[in-house]
Amino acid sequence: MILSALEKAEVLVEALPYIKDFYGKRVVIKYGGAAMTECELKMKVMQDIVLMKYVGMHPIVVHGGGPDITGMLGRLSIDTKFVNGLRVTDRDTMEVVEMVLGGKVNKEIVSGLNASGGKAVGISGKDGGLIKARPVDPSGKLGFVGEVETVNPQIIETLIENGYIPVIAPIGIDDEQQSYNINADLVAASIAVGMKADKLVLLTDVPGLLQDKDDSSSLISILKVSQVPGYVAGGIIAGGMIPKVKCCVEAVTGGVSRTHIVDGRVPHSILLEIFTNEGVGTMVVNE
Repeated sequence: MILSALEKAEVLVEALPYIKDFYGKRVVIKYGGAAMTECELKMKVMQDIVLMKYVGMHPIVVHGGGPDITGMLGRLSIDTKFVNGLRVTDRDTMEVVEMVLGGKVNKEIVSGLNASGGKAVGISGKDGGLIKARPVDPSGKLGFVGEVETVNPQIIETLIENGYIPVIAPIGIDDEQQSYNINADLVAASIAVGMKADKLVLLTDVPGLLQDKDDSSSLISILKVSQVPGYVAGGIIAGGMIPKVKCCVEAVTGGVSRTHIVDGRVPHSILLEIFTNEGVGTMVVNE
């Protein structure tokens, strides 16, 4: 579909109130799923993020990279084991996680943003003491799988002040300088709270939260924190959606104004969620 000049102008006018509202605001984007693996979607996400920067917003990208880690472990003949959805991370696996997330995946995203006209810098939670971590399982059965203990956002502030888009690999470090592999959704939520962000956007491979998981038209556009326990008990929030909703709840109860679970398979889904009346996902809000 080719838009006329008038239609393009009307699109810009519709976006104007949102551009005004979010000017100067911080938006944390958890980047993952199909939007990271499909070339055309990847390009559109890069364009969305750079556009946000140029209209005065401050996007902060936190990325995953599970498939890349699994692929590299296979090439190195290192077994991959999961317990309750968490990758068991021994020392050898942790070295690969750092290499893949902090090196390959992080720098590919930085390169994509720069190629789209932005200025991006890649860091991990180890840089500038950004993420202090602790083990999820003190018994050691999961190895170096971590959770966020504290966030020191100073390095992110420095990058933003100098016009850069921060791209963050979800790796933390403890007082003994041990690295930890941390779930990217959890890192995104913690950074959103630590940065006092106005929005947290989680890119996923589902339309959002559905009343009926087999009916894409049953999208729940707005989810209140008070509704979450009932939806969990009723099985509406289930499976992989539970940790995503949990991250959103932690973010909004921690001071983030709005959080969004967005279908990253939809081209320009970030712009559609932020700059249009309709939106394309589920917004989680406090009361």
